[in-house]
Amino acid sequence: MVDENTAEPGRKQRMAVLARADGGQLRKLWAGLGLDPAFEMLRGPETGLATVRGRISGDGAPFNFGDVTVTRATVRLDNGTVGHAYRLGRDRGAASLSAVVDAMAQDDALAPCIDTELVRPLEDSLEMRDERRRAETEATRVDFFTLVRGDD
Repeated sequence: MVDENTAEPGRKQRMAVLARADGGQLRKLWAGLGLDPAFEMLRGPETGLATVRGRISGDGAPFNFGDVTVTRATVRLDNGTVGHAYRLGRDRGAASLSAVVDAMAQDDALAPCIDTELVRPLEDSLEMRDERRRAETEATRVDFFTLVRGDD
């Protein structure tokens, strides 16, 4: 069992992947694991707004950029382990499932299976999606240049 107040890198990475993962793919991979734990909802799933902050020129003064929709959920498994999840958007089912995955992955016996069969494929999918977006963005890149005229 992992102490909930310590945030080891594995859990941080796992939660980051679950937060960004496609809900449909998450459900499909979860079904393939064949796990069906008993749990109770402690909070949510509930949807609300969070303010996103930005910085002028990337390192200047912070400012409120806007609001985003966030869905969060907290569950407790029958063994008392608590799992949390936050996701952009309104997919309450994916938020609940992500919280269950977080709780189950805190069990040292289940964590390797969850990481191998669920988290890594989701992470690979996210990397492919990000690479595709970078390629699409690069295709529209315009290089500007200035010609120096002979006027002195």
